[in-house]
Amino acid sequence: MSNNNHTYLIKAWSRELGFDYCGIAQAQRLDDDARRLEAWLNKGMNGTMAYMANHFDLRIDPSRLVPGARSVITLLLNYFPGMQQPSGAPRFSKYAYGEDYHEVIREKLRQLLAKIRTNIGEVEGRGFVDSAPVLERSWAVRSGLGWVGKNGNLLNRQSGSFFFIATLIVDLGLEYDAPFAGDYCGTCRRCIDACPTEAILPDKVVDGSKCISYFTIELKDLLIPEDMKGKFEGWAFGCDTCQDVCPWNRFSKPTQEPAFSPVPAILNFSTGDWEQLTEDKFREIFRNSPVKRAKYAGLRRNLRFISSPASPPA
Repeated sequence: MSNNNHTYLIKAWSRELGFDYCGIAQAQRLDDDARRLEAWLNKGMNGTMAYMANHFDLRIDPSRLVPGARSVITLLLNYFPGMQQPSGAPRFSKYAYGEDYHEVIREKLRQLLAKIRTNIGEVEGRGFVDSAPVLERSWAVRSGLGWVGKNGNLLNRQSGSFFFIATLIVDLGLEYDAPFAGDYCGTCRRCIDACPTEAILPDKVVDGSKCISYFTIELKDLLIPEDMKGKFEGWAFGCDTCQDVCPWNRFSKPTQEPAFSPVPAILNFSTGDWEQLTEDKFREIFRNSPVKRAKYAGLRRNLRFISSPASPPA
C-alpha cells in the first residue's frame, strides 16, 4: 500500500477509537521550540517543576524517542463535560471530572499501534500523553490541528481548546498535513485579563510558577504562598478560567467518551461534603481520577486555602 493509503487507514482507525482529530507531521528536530523552552526554563517559570528541564534533548528530537522516526501522529480527544459543577462548591478543572485520561488515552494509543502493525507491517512506534518529554502542542500545530493561543493552549477553530493531546511517533512514512497557518486570537486578550493570578503574559508566555493549576496540583509544599490568598476564585484542583472566557470555546460540545463522565462527587458535593471528606473516602472516590495526583493532603490544603479569608492589606 502507498503512504496515502496508510495515512487514510490511520486516520480512519483514530476515529474508530474515539479521537476527534488526527493530524500527521514529518518527524524532525524542533530547534525553534527548543530555544523558546530553554528561555522559559531559564526564567524559572516552571517553579518547582524541575522535571520539565529533564530530557531536554528528547523533547526536541523525536528520533531520540523512536530510532528512525519518520512521522509524528497527533490526536485530539475532547473532554468537555455535558454537566457542570454547582455554583458555590470548590471548583475542579473539567479535565479531572472523569477517569484518569492518561490511562484512557494510553489504551487507545496501544490499540492504534496494534492496528498499524497488524494491517501495515512491522512498525516501530511509541505513544505519549502529557507525562512524557514531547512538545505535543508544537506537533499539533505542525499537523494542522490548530494554533497556540495567548493562554498557551492549543486552539481549534471548530472545537475550541477542551482537548487532550496525544502523540504517536512511528518509523513509518506517511502523507503529511500542512502546518496550521495563522493566529486567530487577534487582539482578544480575555484570557490575559481574566487570569486571577496574572500568570498569562504577553507574547503567548504563561508563567507556570504563578498558575493556579501549579499551586493546586504541582506544588508539594505544605503551604501555598500568602500573596496568592484571595486570588483562587474557588479553584481547588486546577483552573479553567482562561479557557472558560475564550470565545473559541463557544464551539465546545460535550465529549462522547464514556470514561470522562463526571465522578458523582464532583457534581454533587457541597462545600460541607468536601470539608468532611476522609482520606479513605478520597481514595475510594478518586482511585481512577486525575485528582489523586494532588493526594489527600494536597486537596485538604487547597480547600483550606480557598476557604480562609485573605489577610487585610498592611
